[in-house]
Amino acid sequence: MNDLLDFTGKIVLVTGGGKGVGRGISLCYLAAGATVVICSRTVPDELPAQGDNVAHFTTCNVKDPGQIEDCIRFVIERFGHLDVLVNNVGGTPYKDAATASPRFSENVIGLNLISPMHFSNAANTVMQGQEGGGCIVNISSVSAIRPSPGTAAYGAAKAALLKLGESQALAWAPKVRVNSIIVGLVRTEQAHLHYGDEAGIAAVAATIPLGRMAAPEDIGNACLYLSSPLSGSASGTSLTVHGGGEKPGFLDAANSGN
Repeated sequence: MNDLLDFTGKIVLVTGGGKGVGRGISLCYLAAGATVVICSRTVPDELPAQGDNVAHFTTCNVKDPGQIEDCIRFVIERFGHLDVLVNNVGGTPYKDAATASPRFSENVIGLNLISPMHFSNAANTVMQGQEGGGCIVNISSVSAIRPSPGTAAYGAAKAALLKLGESQALAWAPKVRVNSIIVGLVRTEQAHLHYGDEAGIAAVAATIPLGRMAAPEDIGNACLYLSSPLSGSASGTSLTVHGGGEKPGFLDAANSGN
């Protein structure tokens, strides 16, 4: 089974692969022997590495279709092929839907939906011409499947990303498989910005059935599975990684009346 998770000789592109969840994804592929290329607008402070296997970097503003084409071209000219694309870049500031400007919402949707759509289209063009085809993994969010107060445009974009992946999987089969990961709460190096100090992080983690937030590598391991032969029949589907979900609020409300 270990051979099925051996990515030696595979070229993997991870958007935003230098920090947070993206860094965890990059590290998992590097540990599996892949050649990893990461892209972002700025060079990360430290490139992801596993021993002597160090990620490569190319600059790319993922909201610029021309730079997306340049990024894919860089990978092909440097390495000759592209086996896996992980559309990881995304996110949003907190903003009440009633006061969010049209431009704010358009930027959020552009980053979380339009950008991965353009990246996938560019990658598919290359993968269709390869004997072994390729795999695309979209990083979505639990905000796509539950209400998303304060991040409404983000939740809508991530929900649309799931539907986009289903349609692309149908259109691009059998050469290219497209799947998504619905990501729950993840403890990254910036978790304190969202959840406060260690006590705040622990309180949030206590609401998750598994008792902890996911680590970035948990998402990376899910990416490995979805882009490996172990999931050879999976396409147009999504894998939820959220620690068991969230306890319904009505349970606490009901118990408080006892």
